[in-house]
Amino acid sequence: MDALSVEGAWLHTPRVHADLRGSFFEAFRTAGLPHPMEAAQVNCSVSHRGVVRGVHFAAVPPGQAKYVMCVAGAVLDVVVDLRVGSPGFGRWDAVRMDDETPRAMLIAEGLGHAFMALSERATVVYLCSQPYNPGGEHGVHPFDPALGIAWPEGVEPVLSDKDAAAPTLGEARAAGLLPGYEECVKFYAAPH
Repeated sequence: MDALSVEGAWLHTPRVHADLRGSFFEAFRTAGLPHPMEAAQVNCSVSHRGVVRGVHFAAVPPGQAKYVMCVAGAVLDVVVDLRVGSPGFGRWDAVRMDDETPRAMLIAEGLGHAFMALSERATVVYLCSQPYNPGGEHGVHPFDPALGIAWPEGVEPVLSDKDAAAPTLGEARAAGLLPGYEECVKFYAAPH
């Protein structure tokens, strides 16, 4: 796995075995991951062009690590460092993921995740280390100028009411919603 510019995020580009029948690749294996990840829940979202989901994160502990793949269509997948006190606080990285070049993003607990559907229809599958916990789930507005995420131009964004009403990074920080970097580092080091 290759480390992204946001500490705690990696990109997996599997080796694809192709022949006249088609192709095969190993999409996920827990052994050898740079961050522990066991799937407690698998989610699948189907989105129309322009749909933006996120920036979502979960309270730490227990947080929610994610392993994200685009299995049909194309998305711009984004990870954001939301850990207060982190040297990279507010930094983001983005990777185009699609069904032609298999890739997956591993995202540690405490980081924010979002994506925008670039194709007419995009299917994203993601493994989560913890099941959905409505009381511990939070978001930051994906178009907050303080984040400055470079969303693709020429694609009309579509947000859920919840994501459109999400606080800015500053508002989420002032409200105490964001995870602390030191708390996350201790959580990463603890046995799970």
